[in-house]
Amino acid sequence: MSEDKFDYKELGLMMGLEIHQQLDSKTKLFCRCPNHLTDKEPERKIYRRLRPTQSELGEIDRAAYEESQRNLQFVYEAYNHHTCLVEADEEPPSKLNQEAVDISIILASLMHMNVVDEFHTMRKQVIDGSNTSGFQRTGILATDGYVETEFGNVTIETLGLEEDAARRIGEEEGKIVFRLDRLGIPLAEITTSPDMNHPLQVKDVAYQLGQILRSTKVKRGLGTIRQDLNISIREGARIEVKGVQDLELMPTMVENEVQRQLKLIEISKKLQERGAKVEEKIYDVTDLFKNTESKIVKTILEKEDSHVLAIKLKQFKGLIGVEIQPGKRLGTEFSEHGKKMGVTGLFHTDELPNYGITQEEVESVNKKLELEEDDAFILVAEESQKAYNALHEVIKRAKQALEGVPEETRRAQDNGNTEYLRPLPTASRMYVETDIPTEIIDPARVEKIASNLPELPNVKKERIQREYELSEDLAEQLVQRNNADLFEEIQKELPNMDSVKIASDITYTIKDLKRDNYDITCLTKNILIEIFKLVDDDIISSAETEVILKDACNGISPQDSVKKNNLEKLSDDIVESAIKEIIEENKKMIEERKMGAMGPLMGKAMAKFKGKADGQTVSNIVKTEILKIINK
Repeated sequence: MSEDKFDYKELGLMMGLEIHQQLDSKTKLFCRCPNHLTDKEPERKIYRRLRPTQSELGEIDRAAYEESQRNLQFVYEAYNHHTCLVEADEEPPSKLNQEAVDISIILASLMHMNVVDEFHTMRKQVIDGSNTSGFQRTGILATDGYVETEFGNVTIETLGLEEDAARRIGEEEGKIVFRLDRLGIPLAEITTSPDMNHPLQVKDVAYQLGQILRSTKVKRGLGTIRQDLNISIREGARIEVKGVQDLELMPTMVENEVQRQLKLIEISKKLQERGAKVEEKIYDVTDLFKNTESKIVKTILEKEDSHVLAIKLKQFKGLIGVEIQPGKRLGTEFSEHGKKMGVTGLFHTDELPNYGITQEEVESVNKKLELEEDDAFILVAEESQKAYNALHEVIKRAKQALEGVPEETRRAQDNGNTEYLRPLPTASRMYVETDIPTEIIDPARVEKIASNLPELPNVKKERIQREYELSEDLAEQLVQRNNADLFEEIQKELPNMDSVKIASDITYTIKDLKRDNYDITCLTKNILIEIFKLVDDDIISSAETEVILKDACNGISPQDSVKKNNLEKLSDDIVESAIKEIIEENKKMIEERKMGAMGPLMGKAMAKFKGKADGQTVSNIVKTEILKIINK
């Protein structure tokens, strides 16, 4: 974004980040099940329905209430060895995982935070099915830190430690299937203050926090980190955008959300000027579509107990179709709210006639609803109860359109837009966990951890690039793939070994073997040292390591691989004698081409030796022998 689309300071743009990162401890947070996922067939299934409960103040969270209206059944896939009774909510949680606490203290120290003296576990109500108990266990471990950016320091409000949710596997009619292997994996939650005021700043902060997380024991790969972005402008409202994964897309997402809020504010003002109103009455207009040619409506009406229902929106005409994000309109938001109740979609005045619905059918709806010139209607064709539920949600969203921007949680989309997910949660969903005692955190423990912090990835990359004379790309790949420490440990054992060769094999050769389905878990540090020592001791040429690495993946020792593949290097005397034979056979070419014969002769020599001779040694001998003939 070379030039700002909006005056963000004038608009009062405020942004905050929430980052959830899985920690790579040996076990889960509140049980001793292994901290990894499985794709095995489940050994049993658990069936549940969840409902919202009142907070300590007697209030029900609005997000939990809306979710309960879907009346879904949840199916949980469980295992004998990857899950236990804690995940099934049939046994109290075990003691807090101390390794996860230590990892969190490292993160807190890297973000200059104050670690709490006592860790109190809370229950956060979640009834979307992602937890068997209907709540998530969470607590605050540290507060009041910061990260530095070119726009200034950004405050890190809290570092939480909590359990991850169950893994969603699929959905069928009225049911959602979850797998319990992910439930309980330790999760660090980093929350910044909403003191970022420019789209590029939030990208910078996300990068800085990513660097901090990658410096310690966190999980890598798809689904192990989730980033949420909070955005608001002065006349708008706070919007939480879930699942913002692409750092490069963050500025565009902010820009699109600012545009959406400005458009919603503009629409609200126009609706108020018109004296717009939202009627709560729902009309059954099924009879008007008995002979419809619309394939969508006709297909739905063929189902049992299906109807076409409508609502009237006074003075909304022409505004439902206004674009509020690239390719998205106010009507899209109405539709997103309706779809939460299980309907496939809805139709509104500003897009009709269309989808096979004729002008005559539009006029018949107008007449039945007694619409005036600037009034609009919305239609839903679906099974009766779903249609009623969907239109009740649309009525709520239409009323919010009169007021401006509603507070809500939205899902990030790949094009930089967002879509409605649920209302913004309230404090009503938090209450104290009574099954877990308070965890006392000794200041001496924090001090000991803080005195031995890991190197940040960007610092490590620059150092190993400089110290070992690696290319920037190779150093970057070592750090990104979490292999920098392994590289340095091997190099320390073999200080005279070519560092570029070690780094290249660790970074690229092993990656290629994994892609070709070799079992690279066999390639331990000790095995790698054995293989590279063969090169360092001049037993094999450096080009042969790939063959030995492949064999090692199949359980063959480096020494046996050398014998099996006849890889031992030829002595210099044998190499020199063979090259002289090649030179003698190609004298005429040398006399004609002079040093131009170097390339062809090198090719002949290397083909003859088949990797058993060092390339540089061969090159030196070939060059010497050619010069002897030229200078005769």
